Amino acid sequence: MGPLAGLKVLDLSRVLAGPWASQLLADLGADVIKVEAPQGGDDTRAWGPPWFKTADGEETADAAYFIATNRGKRSISIDISTEQGQATIQQLLRESDIFLENFKVGGLKKYGLDYNSLSRIKPDIIYCSITGFGQTGPMANRAGYDFMIQAMGGLMSVTGEADDNPGGGPQKVGVAISDISSGLYAVIGILSALRHRDQTGEGQQIDISLLDVTVGMLANQNMNWLIGGSIPQRRGNTHPNIAPYQVFQTKDGHIVLAVGNDGQFRAFCAQAGCLEVSGDMRYATNAARVQNRETLVPVIQSVMSKRTTSDWVASLELCGVPCGPINTVAEALQQDQIKARGLQLELPYGDHMVPQIKAPIVFSKTVPEYEKGPPRYGEHTTEILNELNGKKEK
Repeated sequence: MGPLAGLKVLDLSRVLAGPWASQLLADLGADVIKVEAPQGGDDTRAWGPPWFKTADGEETADAAYFIATNRGKRSISIDISTEQGQATIQQLLRESDIFLENFKVGGLKKYGLDYNSLSRIKPDIIYCSITGFGQTGPMANRAGYDFMIQAMGGLMSVTGEADDNPGGGPQKVGVAISDISSGLYAVIGILSALRHRDQTGEGQQIDISLLDVTVGMLANQNMNWLIGGSIPQRRGNTHPNIAPYQVFQTKDGHIVLAVGNDGQFRAFCAQAGCLEVSGDMRYATNAARVQNRETLVPVIQSVMSKRTTSDWVASLELCGVPCGPINTVAEALQQDQIKARGLQLELPYGDHMVPQIKAPIVFSKTVPEYEKGPPRYGEHTTEILNELNGKKEK
C-alpha cells in the first residue's frame, strides 16, 4: 500500500501546488480526502481544452489539467461557509493526520478552520499552508500565481535568450515550476513534521511560500551573485559555470552536449576528431573554457554540424560524454528507457480508464500500489459521510 499507508490527509487545496503535494502523498499510500466547493469544485476541472475523452470519443467534464494533479484521492463536496460544512470538516479533522490548504492568508479564519482553531481540536495535526508569499511579511496578503512568482523570484531573469540575441528577453519555464516545486517542498515539510510528531506527539503548522521556494531553488545562480558579485543574466541554452554545456546544431537537428569535466572534454575532442582543441591551453580546463567560450563554441559548432543527431548520440555514449536529443513530450514518453521504468500507466476514472504518469520514486520494499484515478466531482461524498456516521454510532 506504500510507505504512507495508514495516514489520512484532509486536503482543502486546489489548482496546482497543493494538489501536487496531496497527489504525491496519495501515491505514497496516504488516504487523501479532497474537499471541493459546491458548484464545480477545483478550478482546474474547467481548465480545458483538452478534456478527457472516453474510448468512444465522448468528452467528459474534466480537463486534462485536473486529471494530471489529482490521482488517488477521494472527492467530497462541502460548503465550508456553512456551519454544517465547518462541523463536517472538524469531524474529518479528528480522523486526519495532515491538513493541507492554499487559501489566502487568514482566509480560513472566518470559518474557524485556521491552524489556531483546528489545533485546539486536534493538537497533533500537521497543518500545511501554501500561499504565494507566506504567512508573514509585507506581501503576505497578496495573491500569488506561478507566472508572476517566476518573474518576482528571479527565475525569469535567468531563463530565455540574452536580450541582444534574436528572440531575446525573459521567459517563464514551460511548466508551472514554482507551483510544482512548492508542492514538493510541502511534502518534504509534512514528512519532517510527521517525524517530529512521532517523536514528541506535537503537531505544527508548515508555511510554504511560492516566492520563498522560487528564490531558494535558484541554487548556483544565487551563489554566483552572493559570492561572485555578478548579477546572473539570461544565457539561453548556455551554462554560466560550465562549457561546453549547451545546445548545438547537428546535420539534421539539435543536440544537448553536457560536458561536465575536463576528462569528458578530452574524450569528446577525441571522438570528434579535434584533439588539437583539447590540447589548446585556452580550453584545457573548465575555467579556461568558460573564460574563452566565445572562441570555443564556433569551433565545436563547426564539428557538430557535420554529423546527424543520432550519430553523435551513439558515438558519444561509447566514450562516456553526456549528450541527448531534444525530444518532444510525445518522443520523451516513447523512449525505451521511460517504458522500461514503467512511468506511464492507466487508472480507473469513473467507468473508464485514464492515462497517468506515476510518481518518479522507486522503493525496494514499500512499493506504492496505484489503484485509484482522479475522482469525479463529489464522487465519494456519500462514502466518506457514511464512514463518519459509522464512527459516530460506535
